[in-house]
This record gives sequence, C-alpha cells and structure tokens, in this order.
Amino acid sequence: MLRENVNDLLAFVAVARERSFTRAAAQLGVSQSALSHTMRALEARLGLRLLTRTTRSVSPTQAGERLLLSLAPHFEQIEGELAALSELRDKPAGTIRITTGEHPAGTILWPALERLLPQYPDINVEMIIDYGLTDIVAERYDAGVRLGEQVAKDMIAVRIGPDMRMAVVGSPAYIARRGTPLTPQDLTDHTCINMRLPTYGGIYAWEFERDDREVKVRTEGQLVFNNIALRLNAALAGLGLAFLPEDVVLPHLEEGRLVRLLEDWCPPFPGYHLYYPSRRQSSPAFALLVDPLRYRG
Repeated sequence: MLRENVNDLLAFVAVARERSFTRAAAQLGVSQSALSHTMRALEARLGLRLLTRTTRSVSPTQAGERLLLSLAPHFEQIEGELAALSELRDKPAGTIRITTGEHPAGTILWPALERLLPQYPDINVEMIIDYGLTDIVAERYDAGVRLGEQVAKDMIAVRIGPDMRMAVVGSPAYIARRGTPLTPQDLTDHTCINMRLPTYGGIYAWEFERDDREVKVRTEGQLVFNNIALRLNAALAGLGLAFLPEDVVLPHLEEGRLVRLLEDWCPPFPGYHLYYPSRRQSSPAFALLVDPLRYRG
C-alpha cells in the first residue's frame, strides 16, 4: 500500500482548493517553486496527473477531484479532533474563522469579542466581512452570520440578535428640495443611494411589505456603495435617500439630521443568526464565543 508523505497530500489539498499555486503557497508558508516540485513528485509517484495547469489557473483533473473529495473530509476531521484536545488545557485555545456582514460585525460580534478575548489570550479570531453568502464548509470557516431567513436548513443556527427593521431616510434639506415619497413606487422619482450585493447579481432592490403585500423597487441615483458608513454619510450630506438598518439611523433621527419615510412599509423581520455545520464538533474556544453571543431578549 502506498504511504505518501502526509505533507505532500496536505499540499495537494491546498492547491486543489485554492486553484492557485500562489494562494496555496502563501497559505502553506512555502515558495511556489517548492510547491510545484512537491506536486510533480506526488504525481510521479502515483503515476497520475492530479492537476491541470495553465498560465492563468490550476484545477484538479478527474483523478485529482476524486482524491480531493476523499482526502479533505478526513483532514478536516483530524483538525477538528486536534482542536478539541484544547479542552484538556488549562485555557481554551485555537483560531475561530467567521464570515459576516459589516452590520452584525460591528453591532454584535465586536462587542462580544471585546469582552471575551482579554480573558482568553490563546484564542485567535479571524473575522472576514463578506456580503457574498459564502459557503462556510467549502471556504473552511467555523461559522457565518446571516439574517434568519438566509440560513440553510442543514445548518445549526443560533439567534444572536433581535428582530430588525429597515428605514428609508433622507436629510431635511433633501426632503425640502425633492418632496416626500408616499409609496414605495414613488422612490423611482427620487435620487437614491444604492448598494451592490454579489448575491443579487447587481444593485439591491429595496424590499417593502404592508398588509401581506410585498413590493420590490429598483431605485436609481448617482451613488452606489457596498458598505453602510458611506451610504449613511451620503444621506446626511443630502445626496439622496438611503435604505439602512433602523439602529444605524436612530441617533440621527433623534437629532433631526435625518427624516424617516415610508415607516409603515418597513415591518420587523428575523434578525441575525450565527450558523455552523450540524456535523461540526465544536471546540471549547468556539463554544466560549457562542454562549455570550446567544440572544436572550
């Protein structure tokens, strides 16, 4: 029976997953040339081509895909078991990788981390802001954060925030200049500050609901952003109407810097949930993070 070097197989998994020698080499902490030599040697020993290389990309062959599907779950299980061994230490340790949107990162995750991490110096957290609804299993994240309605049914979901509402807002100067929209459809006559989301394939259509009637409006304007702070700043500057989480605009509404519009078309909806694979064996470090995040309202 072939007893291949485990490091070579780990290197193959990294290249096959990343589909790039550059990214895989950076991940493994080796040079591209050394990694390429390792792959050629592994293919020579197996007598099979595992990777198809071009000047721009690398991808697994049929044999490589089969090997990847066979190896990857076993390596993940080994990593999980090794992480679980930290339970035997005096203090939990390890790295937790989370993918999340900008809003829950700042309002929910960061306050919890700020309290937790000083108590556990051996726990590391990598938090990646991403609006793309990343596949956390394929990208090897420990968990993700999404709105309740977006969590896949095969995941364990932990509610970490209250129900949410969106708010259409504009500055008093903008309202005085352009008037007040009375229905969602009126927004098509206004300058709106838009958001681009990869999951929607383009500009996000503003979503409204009243009396069980759902309406989506494709708005237009001079500005498109993919974060909250710039949309808020543009609305405060009078450059158009913005559609933002209620808690973000509330202080500005109270101070009169913004005016709320179409409030009766913006009902509450399920808030943020932390989710992770049901088959995942949670490490002590991960369990320590989940508990303070759990919403108990």
